[in-house]
Amino acid sequence: MNEAILNTLCEDEKDEKQLEQIANVIDHYKKDPGSLIQILHLSQEICGYLPLKVQKFIAHTMEIPLADVSGVVSFYSFFATRPRGQHIIRVCMGTACYVRGGKKLVEKLEELLGIQLGDTTDDGKFSFEVARCIGACGLAPAIMIDSTVYKQVNPNRLEDILSQY
Repeated sequence: MNEAILNTLCEDEKDEKQLEQIANVIDHYKKDPGSLIQILHLSQEICGYLPLKVQKFIAHTMEIPLADVSGVVSFYSFFATRPRGQHIIRVCMGTACYVRGGKKLVEKLEELLGIQLGDTTDDGKFSFEVARCIGACGLAPAIMIDSTVYKQVNPNRLEDILSQY
């Protein structure tokens, strides 16, 4: 592993360990064409998110342009460039959910959580995002917290749903 790039990107021992784990992931997958998304997913599991220094490390180690890595990270909503909360709340804003009240769910969650869309609560418990579609169109509007989908949600149910977390 290139010591110069490690020294540039590592602020502490934790950073160094994480980058070493990512280097192992890259070594394992880089021979597979189209492995960038898999490498990014595993890197996000290691770090919790994909800050620019991690994206630079991946680009350097894979010998691909940073623009390619950043382009994939910014395109897919499941990649984060900032630390996320313990639980991720996603409000579906696909056509069916939007028409059946998705916007009202966003407004109520902003009120209940005291944050705006894209933010994380001060206690680090929740991050709040939108999803284009979560595949629950027949039972819209829907939200997803972590991997659990809640269907036919109305603003009055949100407090009860959040209390489970």
